[in-house]
Amino acid sequence: MNLTRKTQEMIRDNMSMEDALPTKMPVYVNSFAYIFGVITLSALGFVVITGIILAAFGPQWYHFSNAGHFVNSLHFWGVQIFFAALLAHLLTKFFMAAWRDGRWKTWVIGMFAFALSIFEAYTGYLSQTNWDSQWIAVQAKDAMNALGIGGFFNTMNTAQVLTLHVAVIPLILVAFVLIHLIVVRSDGPVKPLEEKDSGRKK
Repeated sequence: MNLTRKTQEMIRDNMSMEDALPTKMPVYVNSFAYIFGVITLSALGFVVITGIILAAFGPQWYHFSNAGHFVNSLHFWGVQIFFAALLAHLLTKFFMAAWRDGRWKTWVIGMFAFALSIFEAYTGYLSQTNWDSQWIAVQAKDAMNALGIGGFFNTMNTAQVLTLHVAVIPLILVAFVLIHLIVVRSDGPVKPLEEKDSGRKK
């Protein structure tokens, strides 16, 4: 089996160039309800870039350097914008019934990405390497043990938490986001709900 060929065939059979790189969009996409996904994606890119900088220079830099404090703050507020936009995106799509017309795959993949984002944020709080992260780790270990995953995920193991936060979860999350975007491009943006007939005679 040639995975590259299979991937090419899957993309070719399910997506045209206009789907992948659209030059025209339906008029209803001009609604503000469709912008939250773009804001979420932009914030994710910003968080990834600032996170790479923080990981490259390390805790000594972002705890005791003015430039490190600045980048750390950018990363923190980028995460806040990311989750605010993500929740707005989720709510608008829910009330628009975005799973209609066979788009349930887009919804399910998006929900998996949302769950991964929460766990990524959780490991981010554990990775701060300060008093807050130590307190969170000590309190959270009992919850992990109660869930039965304490033997696999130790909140007090800084190396494990950092590896998950910096390397493992971001790669999986970005993969889910890319798949989500491919499915959205393939199916097209969901149409607005039709207005119910008021029953009044014209």
